[in-house]
Amino acid sequence: MLHAFLKAGSFQDSVSLMLLSRSLSDAPDVKRVSVMMGTPANKDVFRETGMGHPLLETATPNDICVVIDSEDDDGIIEKVRARLEEGLASLAQGRRKQTVPRARSWRRAKEMAPDANFALISIAGAFADQPARQALADGCHVMLFSDNVSVETELALKQEGRERGLLVMGPDCGTAIIGGTPLAFANVVPKGPIGVVGASGTGTQEVTCQIAGLGSGITHAIGLGGRDLSSAIGGMSALTSLEWLALDPETKVITFVSKPPAPEVRARVMEKMQTLGKPVVALFLGENPPKRRIGNVHLTYTLDETAEVAVSLARVEEKRATLADVTGKKVRGLYSGGTLANESAMLLAEALGLKTDAEHAEGYMLHDDGHVLIDLGDDMYTRGRPHPMIDPSLRCEMIEALAKENDVGVIMVDVVLGYGSHVDPAGEVARAVKAMKNQRAANHPIIVVATVTGTAGDPQDTEAQISLLEAEGVVIASSTREAVLLASRLVTENHPLSGKAPDMVSKPLSVINIGLPAFADDLQKNGTEVVHYQWAPIAGGNEHMHRLLELLQ
Repeated sequence: MLHAFLKAGSFQDSVSLMLLSRSLSDAPDVKRVSVMMGTPANKDVFRETGMGHPLLETATPNDICVVIDSEDDDGIIEKVRARLEEGLASLAQGRRKQTVPRARSWRRAKEMAPDANFALISIAGAFADQPARQALADGCHVMLFSDNVSVETELALKQEGRERGLLVMGPDCGTAIIGGTPLAFANVVPKGPIGVVGASGTGTQEVTCQIAGLGSGITHAIGLGGRDLSSAIGGMSALTSLEWLALDPETKVITFVSKPPAPEVRARVMEKMQTLGKPVVALFLGENPPKRRIGNVHLTYTLDETAEVAVSLARVEEKRATLADVTGKKVRGLYSGGTLANESAMLLAEALGLKTDAEHAEGYMLHDDGHVLIDLGDDMYTRGRPHPMIDPSLRCEMIEALAKENDVGVIMVDVVLGYGSHVDPAGEVARAVKAMKNQRAANHPIIVVATVTGTAGDPQDTEAQISLLEAEGVVIASSTREAVLLASRLVTENHPLSGKAPDMVSKPLSVINIGLPAFADDLQKNGTEVVHYQWAPIAGGNEHMHRLLELLQ
């Protein structure tokens, strides 16, 4: 049997009431207790979950509604009412211990934090429009954690934000980290060179945590909300976020994580990515892209692959920043391992829009537009002489001969250690590189990128071999993929976006929190300036009166 009562004029946030519902439902004399504010949406939830009661029809959004499923008719309402009061008193006591500054109006919150540039809103979706508009009018970016916001309202808010040069994240945006500030559901991750744009909350959390686990970090993780990439919204926040990260000098690599977008929006986002002048890693969950790279955009299939590629690209960007400019030059690959040459040719062709050599005549794995990759273990080069892993002299001669080829800007080589290989393959390569550079004109720089295949137990001493290469300025890549990423990045024209990064990604956040108090507590613990606006529906939840009274505050 259902019993109900109201506690009028006592607004509480939804999370607190959910926890109270669970606590009250644990009592032995009830089957279930449901506690929610009397908003229209919550009344629908009562009905849909079999807890509808006629008394709820009189409730306003400022009234706590309590519905009890119990066979006990003997004073069950008063018993639950007493437990509810105890729970509310406990909540109030906990809040008195909190030190976050609190305000009862937007105006007062802005007076307490005059430099506030961000609003985190987690109130019921039916009421989120007004505080969001007020925040935008006062120059604050908005993160709408609130769900159940209409598509029409979302579109209007994002259009207004764009007109004001502000970003609206959400609605239903659960995750963000801006300049080290965790917002709503977020993890503690180190700062680093990777920016993330996410239309998937847990996907964004997983990728940022994977990035941290791989030893890198993030500049910002910007959430979009679940509908931003729909046809109705058109990716408005996604396109802005991508552009802002491209303008941020601290962001070297951009990562994009999304549930499947509308086809026309996906095309628009891909087009934008290719104009950013920075490497982009894009994961459209559920897609298995047949082509893994389109210009500067790297398409991935899983979250862990996305993190791995982003971290590799971040290492590449760090190395690229220290190397000479060889833009427009050609790549020459001289490999002792056939499989490594094949992989390198495949990846370089994909990166630069080239064609691999299908016949592999004379060991050519790629010979297109001046870029050449050769397998020196091919029969062409081993007739009458040992395999290049045993005798590296032919490759060394070819390296030295590149001194006169000024159109070559990058040399790629593999150094393979282990039993059976030359006793000092890195030393041979290092000596050839030194001789080649000594003969090369100073105004024609050349960069040598090497991978080293070996383990700490190999007889050549892996660390010593790497040191010999680095002593001659050879750049060590951790894998063939990373070597190709670096080589292709070095020779490709770079056209970064010009302009000033917006304040959201260039200045510390100062936040006005509207809704769940726990979010404000987390912000304060993180050292972020925050004021908690103790929002509650006014005028009995009448939206027209609500807007009028807000204007009078």
